[in-house]
Amino acid sequence: MRTVWINRENLAGAGSAGEFAAEDMLVASCLSAAAQGEISAYFDLGVAFSTGSHGAPCDLIEAHKWFNLAAVAGHEEAQMCRAEISEEMTAREIAEAQRRAREWLSTSSRRAA
Repeated sequence: MRTVWINRENLAGAGSAGEFAAEDMLVASCLSAAAQGEISAYFDLGVAFSTGSHGAPCDLIEAHKWFNLAAVAGHEEAQMCRAEISEEMTAREIAEAQRRAREWLSTSSRRAA
């Protein structure tokens, strides 16, 4: 069963300070799940960074990194999202995103060992 860490229907933001704090926790939860290899968390982090939501800044390099990690693991929607944001990025930005993805994988595999 797929876990959805970020509710993409409510990306427009929250109304109160308490809701903003809860949304910030969603990114923290996704990062924790991503550290455990949760593919859906990779995808949801890509969504957060590509839209600048849930306490994450809009950062296409980070978004590409997370979509790439999910896509490599077989997440089909992440493959489409990665291709879509790549159209808005320079070759240098894409290379940086790929470097960050490799670094994440390297760090994650060392933690697992």
